[in-house]
Amino acid sequence: MHHGLSNLFRHRVLIQSLVMRELKARYRGSVGGYLWSFLNPLLLLAVYTIVFTTIFQPQRGEDVDPYALFLFCGLLPWTWFAASLTDAANSLIAGGNLIKKLIFPAEVLPVVAVLANGVHYLLGLPVYLVFWIVFKELGDPGVALSVHFLWLPLVILTQLILSLGLGLILAALAVHFRDIRDILANTLTLWFFLTPIIYPRSFLRTMAEADDATWVPKAVAAVLDLNPMTHIMDGYHLSIFDGTLINWKRMTVTFVVSAIIFVVGYWFFDRLRDSFPEEV
Repeated sequence: MHHGLSNLFRHRVLIQSLVMRELKARYRGSVGGYLWSFLNPLLLLAVYTIVFTTIFQPQRGEDVDPYALFLFCGLLPWTWFAASLTDAANSLIAGGNLIKKLIFPAEVLPVVAVLANGVHYLLGLPVYLVFWIVFKELGDPGVALSVHFLWLPLVILTQLILSLGLGLILAALAVHFRDIRDILANTLTLWFFLTPIIYPRSFLRTMAEADDATWVPKAVAAVLDLNPMTHIMDGYHLSIFDGTLINWKRMTVTFVVSAIIFVVGYWFFDRLRDSFPEEV
């Protein structure tokens, strides 16, 4: 494991070059170019705001106003997470010519997929912060970002480690089982609704504790607490949207779980490494 991590560090220049190549390739031939990194979050915000504030108005719970900002706060990192897993699962198959070369470290490809999508998140984050300041200023003049915003890097790091671990597992599995990509697409849809993005984390807990609650909301609330993305999203909402201190206990446990998933993912990837050139 230590050798694997040092191997990634040794190839950091290669990873950086491939991330830049991936970013350039994504917008090659488009008129907007890198401007789409800022426009896409705006369009995403507009679409979801119209759907969930005009067409469909779910029960939202408390303290989620303005709802567009609450929704966008979770939607941006989820887009990074979902795109990272999807691209990582396909990375070895798409880069088959590279991993057939003995000197090329195959683990670089899923890492690049996660980091490239992470760059898009970081480019979209300033767009969100500008709208946060504008919306909050309209409702409460003189408002500013809380000092708890400084804990955001920890939340991002936790998501990065989790995404890398899952990306390595999916990349290794997808080489042998091509159905993984289709299964993943449907799993991510379910995972999205089991993660507090369009509703606050407190909403299902409130439903589960209600006097007339059935076993369904109680079961969903239990699954919600086992979902690492629940606590990562809660970290985003608390540090940015609410401007309050993140839940240290839950975030620490999530960070440890993410680190374990990364270690297991790298071990699993390394065990299957020799079979990749024959299967792609």
